[in-house]
Amino acid sequence: MASYNRVILVGNLTRDVELKYTSSGLAVTEIGMAVNDRRKNASGEWVEETTFVSVTLFGRTAEVAGEYLGKGAPVLIEGRLKYDAWESEGQKRSKLVVIGERLQMLGSRGGGGGGGGGRPPARSVREDDSYRQSSASEMSGGGPPPPPEDEIPF
Repeated sequence: MASYNRVILVGNLTRDVELKYTSSGLAVTEIGMAVNDRRKNASGEWVEETTFVSVTLFGRTAEVAGEYLGKGAPVLIEGRLKYDAWESEGQKRSKLVVIGERLQMLGSRGGGGGGGGGRPPARSVREDDSYRQSSASEMSGGGPPPPPEDEIPF
């Protein structure tokens, strides 16, 4: 049977980005996202439901997130689901996380969105395909790096 594992989320960061590096120098960060869903309940009233999602970013995508994003920033994340399981204090724990392969910043120039004020509109960063093959391999990142924040032409 064929399978397909893709996730696309649009939401806001729930905390500031904490960038870390592995012993091999690979940038990694785990961001929290709040994704809202609005629907009508049985009585016809609109109900808003928020889902909190953990997203892990690697390589240049993680570095860009650390440089440009902060709590409240609106983003689009495309990636895949991964099941994480571990043991803590004798109890087995698990959760689903999204491995983010593409990040698109959705903030506007004058709008909010956390971090250092305005955000470049629709700026996208994509990991190269090498991560999909092996999560232990180094990432070269996708596309050219963004200009320094003081050189953004808008």
